[in-house]
Amino acid sequence: MKKRKPQQPVKPAYEQKEKISLGSLMNEEILQKLKNTKKQLQENETKQKEEEEARIREEKRLREKNKSFEELLNESNISWKDFK
Repeated sequence: MKKRKPQQPVKPAYEQKEKISLGSLMNEEILQKLKNTKKQLQENETKQKEEEEARIREEKRLREKNKSFEELLNESNISWKDFK
């Protein structure tokens, strides 16, 4: 009995052609516009996150500033039994 020789897989015609990337098909001007748009969107997202963090810090600061004596007293961990 003859041994079978391993067959090499046949690649489809579309894979055998040189791989063409989307970047090579697009006009350089369009590609540059897309990159600029991406950069602007990232900057806007970063700016929104920073504004949200600043707003949260300001709200926390105002809450701390406007606490009543009762709230401050309840938050303290002082035991009055120690001072008897």
